[in-house]
Amino acid sequence: MHKTLVAILAIAGSMSTTAFAAEREIKVDDRLDASADTLTDMMRASDKGIPQDLLSKAHCVVVVPGMKKAGFIFGAKYGRGFAVCRQHGRSEWSAPAAMRVEGGSVGFQIGASETDIVLLVMNDRGMKHLLTDKFTIGGEATAAAGPVGRDVSAQTDAMMHAEMLSYSRSSGLFAGISLEGATLRPDEETNRELYGREATNREILSGDLKTPAVAGRFERALNRDSARSSR
Repeated sequence: MHKTLVAILAIAGSMSTTAFAAEREIKVDDRLDASADTLTDMMRASDKGIPQDLLSKAHCVVVVPGMKKAGFIFGAKYGRGFAVCRQHGRSEWSAPAAMRVEGGSVGFQIGASETDIVLLVMNDRGMKHLLTDKFTIGGEATAAAGPVGRDVSAQTDAMMHAEMLSYSRSSGLFAGISLEGATLRPDEETNRELYGREATNREILSGDLKTPAVAGRFERALNRDSARSSR
């Protein structure tokens, strides 16, 4: 029994390590472009997309394209993406701050998958979490699976009390998703690559750093969909 458990843990570790290594090899500009595509697709997903007016109310947005999930009995989730927050009277977005999403799970599962994630941060309390070194959804921060569709029902008002609304896309399907237990923290390595120096997420999201040219497509996707949501 002991040997079997060791073997299972070794397989799980191997699968998780492979997923993590593959994620690290993706170039920063490709990850930014994938984030732009994810946001655009999930905002325009017919009548099942992220409601336009929720984006207009969001204080911040976190996009994680292709979050990895791999496991055999013991699972692991890992992804790298970017956060932006409203600046200058809520009319403009900040430069992107790199984020890592990590989380584990235990239960009967096998195989691997990729899921695109979008988090809408709906209030100042949620925004403050993004400025810290690390926080856990369901721990320090509250989150709910976000509603989908163009018409936001009265049920959404209750969800607005959550600090974050979470959405996912996997195999072409869009839906709200629970990220309970997932941990978000700054991706310092990517921030150094983007800005050419040490830059904290607090400095990036609450300051006036210029958006790097490589993030231009991501910035345009944010501004385009923000303009659509304000109509």
